[in-house]
Amino acid sequence: MSANETPRAYDAVIVGGGHNGLVAAAYLARAGRSVLVLERLDHTGGAAVSTRPFAGVDARLSRYSYLVSLLPPKIVRDLGLNFRLRSRTVSSYTPAERAGRPTGLLVGGGEQRTREAFARFTGGDREYEAWQRFYGMTGRVAQRVFPTLTEPLPTREELRRRIDDEAAWRALFEEPVGVAIEETFADDLVRGVVLTDALIGTFADAHDPALTQNRCFLYHVIGGGTGAWDVPVGGMGALTDALAAAARSAGARIATGHEVIRIDTDGHTAEVAYRTADGEGVAAARHVLVNASPQELAVLTGGPAPEPAEGAQLKVNMLLTRLPRLRDPDTDPREAFAGTFHIAEGYRQLATAHAQAAAGELPAAPPSEIYCHSLTDPTILGADLAERGYQTLTLFGLHAPARLFDRDNDGAREELLTSTLDQLDAHLAEPLADCLATDADGRPCIEARTPLDLERDLRLPGGNIFHRALSWPYAEEGGGRWGVETGHANVLLCGAGAVRGGGVSGVPGHNAAMAVLERA
Repeated sequence: MSANETPRAYDAVIVGGGHNGLVAAAYLARAGRSVLVLERLDHTGGAAVSTRPFAGVDARLSRYSYLVSLLPPKIVRDLGLNFRLRSRTVSSYTPAERAGRPTGLLVGGGEQRTREAFARFTGGDREYEAWQRFYGMTGRVAQRVFPTLTEPLPTREELRRRIDDEAAWRALFEEPVGVAIEETFADDLVRGVVLTDALIGTFADAHDPALTQNRCFLYHVIGGGTGAWDVPVGGMGALTDALAAAARSAGARIATGHEVIRIDTDGHTAEVAYRTADGEGVAAARHVLVNASPQELAVLTGGPAPEPAEGAQLKVNMLLTRLPRLRDPDTDPREAFAGTFHIAEGYRQLATAHAQAAAGELPAAPPSEIYCHSLTDPTILGADLAERGYQTLTLFGLHAPARLFDRDNDGAREELLTSTLDQLDAHLAEPLADCLATDADGRPCIEARTPLDLERDLRLPGGNIFHRALSWPYAEEGGGRWGVETGHANVLLCGAGAVRGGGVSGVPGHNAAMAVLERA
């Protein structure tokens, strides 16, 4: 699409070709609406892309987002997506030292095996039985809440009645989740493993009265009605490629290299101004769907700026020539790394790391978790690499708020990366550095991204992967029918900052499309 073309009116112009924008485009185009997607970058996908980040190396990594839980099967079916998920064989492994010897807690591989692992690790059945009760409770909540994500927003009381479990409602919606964790579990490390789901991309304490951590926890345990987190076959780019194909085949027009610079609207019609390498242009639309942050929406429309957002994570991608050996002699690395490998995530360790970061210091023992996606989906590796035993590792560090990188992003990144890998090395029988592959230029295959890097690369405000603090999945004052409404009647928010946004879900894109179709 050229900036010099005669302006054309569309039923909907979508700002941003990330996965939510593509979901909205596909739904609207399939309903017979004329749709234009304007994407700033030279490719679609946003944060849900697969790339080959290491020069001359045939490994296609999910560079930013990497696991899928919140994507409703309904969206996959409705849009006829050629896309598959694969379950991980192990849920998690957490290394530790007990009684002076290295050991670990492996969760997964069947109920009996998990029970035995808990008994060996904690010395009895108490923690396993508590684990079963607690996740039985979250599972029942998930079954009731997850289907509502693609429905009009329920009220708080409607959702409470739907859950129909006052103890669960209190534990997840009213009291800091730390209360339930401490009441349920006795073992510090088990408590920490549970708490991590409340801290992914969220800077909060277990007892934060704002309940930011509760909202994060809720979205991490309701996906698919089970809370399972699966690996996208072919990498995250396989999903967004399928969505782009579905949108195009339905008739949507996707224009990359088109940066939207302004939205003018009177509430009935709108003009979307954009910039390309060739100049500037304007597209007219009945509706505008913004697949960008609320901060970006305010800039484009000249509206009031929302509350500042802040991300809180270190994202690291690696390619290894082999998985490292563990100090724990009873656990195979292929099982330990097949699920979520928890590092420095004991309950007290998480509290200490949060306190240090809140005081403006890099955590001395940075907590993180690691995933080896190539164990579940070897197709992301070239045939030669797979045959030689290469593996990918993705590390997600917690309690790394953007403020820690303001003064010296590069220096703080390197310092935090070094100390994070030191925490991992403490549980390995060989240094991770000995296992790192090298690229065509002889450099180690490792890249790290701070919140400020994500803000620069993806325009995530403050590097916040959810665009802002996650919302409760019910209607609050001024929230609108679908949770995508803005101060302009014909401008909708279809990105992660919408109500029920965050994660790779497509839910805001679906809901924004439904809001448009209801009005037509």
